[in-house]
Amino acid sequence: MELDDAYANAAYIPGADTFPEAWERRAAGFREGMIEQGLAELGIPYGDSARQRFDLFVPRETPKGLFAFVHGGYWLRFDKSVWSHLAGGMLHHGWAVAMPSYDLAPDVTIAQITGQIARFCAVAAQMVAGPVRLAGHSAGGHLVARMAVPGVLPDAVAGRLAHVMPISPVADLRPLLQTSMNAQFGMDMAAAEAESPVLQRPIAGLPVTAWVGGDERPAFLDQARWLADAWGCAHVVDAGKHHFDVIDGLADGDSEMVKTLLS
Repeated sequence: MELDDAYANAAYIPGADTFPEAWERRAAGFREGMIEQGLAELGIPYGDSARQRFDLFVPRETPKGLFAFVHGGYWLRFDKSVWSHLAGGMLHHGWAVAMPSYDLAPDVTIAQITGQIARFCAVAAQMVAGPVRLAGHSAGGHLVARMAVPGVLPDAVAGRLAHVMPISPVADLRPLLQTSMNAQFGMDMAAAEAESPVLQRPIAGLPVTAWVGGDERPAFLDQARWLADAWGCAHVVDAGKHHFDVIDGLADGDSEMVKTLLS
């Protein structure tokens, strides 16, 4: 299809095939340490299907609030178990961290995944008091951007949002109609428009930061800029970072990414 190459990431990242195993190894080690300390609750249900589960990691002290990270993978792959280590940065600052899995296309539509993430946010927010901060990567960036749109989250949760960070987001789904992936998404133009944050407006006054790696594919640089332009939100181009390592800052409590999330 016409835009397959534009939205291909792995082919342009040296050693791309080594990243998933490294993520899984770091995530498993992080979970083991949190379990040993009694600071993890795994597989909490938020819906009826087997994949509608999330993991919750908590600090030793009373949490300052809830941070949720939504993974990417083009709504087609991965689950919560690959990303546990990315909880480290916000935990360092005393925040509870929730990470969901969700059903994947083609078993469900992207709109249905959006609904699942809204339910996840509502359930997780019931478990942790205080403000709520969200980040998501790639397809997860799309999903957290959708949470920032009025009417997607329950009012009680939306009113607690303190910062939303779509990282390397797919903010305009219309170009995906020109990719082979759409055979699994099953979108037409109306569905793509309905799920495109660039065609919507965020909750008034909500801090949003569109974050993208400086070495990403031009399509992802465009997507982040389109969202920032449409929403008038902050826009960070992280120099030297590509689509797979741009999320590393979430694991580091001293990173600019975490500092921005907390601002």
